[in-house]
Amino acid sequence: MDFLLQFLPIIIYILLIIIIIVGIILGIKLIITIDKVEKVIDEVNEKFERVAPIFDVVGVVSDKVTGVVNTVIGNVEHLFFNIFGRKKKKEMEEIEDE
Repeated sequence: MDFLLQFLPIIIYILLIIIIIVGIILGIKLIITIDKVEKVIDEVNEKFERVAPIFDVVGVVSDKVTGVVNTVIGNVEHLFFNIFGRKKKKEMEEIEDE
């Protein structure tokens, strides 16, 4: 029993020292990995900043084309409603007159 009371604290201290050393090693590797990730993110940001004006131009062109298409479709729709709407109005007036 005396042997266990003296031996168990030694084992616990050795295990704690091993856990601390492993934690320190993992912490150092984590710091190195984070530095590498920061470099990659900085490179991606630089490349995106170079390409961003192209996306802006595409967005402006897309907005203009959408506006033109909407205007053309609106005019064609208005024309069809005027052509076919007259016939319906005449038919409605004839039905109401009877």
